[in-house]
Amino acid sequence: MTPSQDLDVLIVGAGVSGIGMACALRAECPHKRFAILERRARIGGTWDLFRYPGVRSDSDMFTYGFKRRPWWGLKVLADGASIRDYLVDTARESGIDEHIHYGLKITRADWSSAQQRWTVSAVGEASGEAQTFRCRQLVMSTGYYNYDAGYTPEFLGLERFTGQVVHPQHWPETLDCRGKRVVVVGSGATAMTLVPALAAAGAQVTMLQRSPTYVLSLPSNDKLTEVLGRLMPKHWAAGLARRRNLLISRWIFQASRRWPERMRRLLLSQVRRALGGAADMRHFTPSYRPWDQRLCVVPDADLFQSIRSGKASVVTDRIDSFDAGLVKLASGQALAADIVVTATGLDLQVLGGTQLFVDGQAYAPSRHMLYKGVLLEGLPNFAWIVGYTNASWTLKADLAAQYLCRLYRHMDAQGLGVAVAHDRHGCQVEGETIFGGLSAGYVTRVSDRLPRQGREAPWRVTHHYPTDRRQLLDEPIVDGVLTFEAARTTQTANGREDRAPSLLAA
Repeated sequence: MTPSQDLDVLIVGAGVSGIGMACALRAECPHKRFAILERRARIGGTWDLFRYPGVRSDSDMFTYGFKRRPWWGLKVLADGASIRDYLVDTARESGIDEHIHYGLKITRADWSSAQQRWTVSAVGEASGEAQTFRCRQLVMSTGYYNYDAGYTPEFLGLERFTGQVVHPQHWPETLDCRGKRVVVVGSGATAMTLVPALAAAGAQVTMLQRSPTYVLSLPSNDKLTEVLGRLMPKHWAAGLARRRNLLISRWIFQASRRWPERMRRLLLSQVRRALGGAADMRHFTPSYRPWDQRLCVVPDADLFQSIRSGKASVVTDRIDSFDAGLVKLASGQALAADIVVTATGLDLQVLGGTQLFVDGQAYAPSRHMLYKGVLLEGLPNFAWIVGYTNASWTLKADLAAQYLCRLYRHMDAQGLGVAVAHDRHGCQVEGETIFGGLSAGYVTRVSDRLPRQGREAPWRVTHHYPTDRRQLLDEPIVDGVLTFEAARTTQTANGREDRAPSLLAA
């Protein structure tokens, strides 16, 4: 494919969302001409970027894997390298790997109502060469955080620290932590993955947190599915595991909302048993209700085992300043450190930082809502695939991809060239983002950058799989909110007349 060629669908990002979207296109819209633009040099997205010790999923793999190509592996929380291999194999088996263009950073996208096309501007990361792509449909599968840098607070005196400071998003391959005193700043999924991994590698680790997080321990291996895999075809066993885990995760979330105090006692009692008195429970007793922030999952209680072994400890305090080889705390205590790991979170970024323009006018996503959690309000032929925050990302990404294929088939069958969602009833909720009531720091820090939340369907982002499944797969495409425009004959870059193909005529 040459950059000047017109495409039916252009996908930005070759991570979980982009690979899933391309596989759906290949299966459900085989006549579509598509390409994937990927900024990095390899498939994987998150799972190519993050390479810190112990990096793994924090969702079970039977629901994190694609429905079209079920995950088969008995590790409940798989390591990052295995997940990337799974994505590579999925792309190769479906033949979409040949459609990926690597090393391209998307800078802006311009919609022309006259041409019913997006013009996407990109630049080669290595060469600096500008490239241009044209497409009817633009699908952003870039996730929601900044790949260039994670979030690190401004720490007083950090320049005086004589040790090494590392952010997990940019982990040095040569970093050796054996025999070192390592302070991991943070209490989220990354910190809870790093602590036992570094302790197992021979470091003396302290997890320094401002406030505690709810932690749930799961068995590392799915023994029930292992047995079922011997008694029936493996894809049957994988399908059963996917449905089971989906129901369990939904139950935990809904129970946390309905009976927060009961779930709080249940979660804390599990932690108390796992710790066995090795640490004060105040370090694992959050002040908020379960699922006001994302629940952290650890395999085989490995975090608590590292604490019980004496190789790791937890301190709940605030950093006052740094000095020489010390991390000074607000309480007056000081922690000696050779290495400080700032597992302090992500820097959220909408659409990979791409600037959007509609007929020359700048478009600000933070002023608009998401229709059915997929289409940005008032933006023609544009989709943003955003997964779940309270369940496996891929569950929602799969639904979004299936919905988009439904939409494209409908447009082709009816000879339509444009689809755009309009809010005619003022559904936007003041100050509320698409992540709803999630109070995690990485969300609240940048709430002004995020699309808004709607008051009711189809503008309400529910983070609820059964509701989304009904909205995206069962409800009619034509609903009075999504509006359409007939396809026009246009001139392609090669000077030929071009009209969107009809599946009825194919």
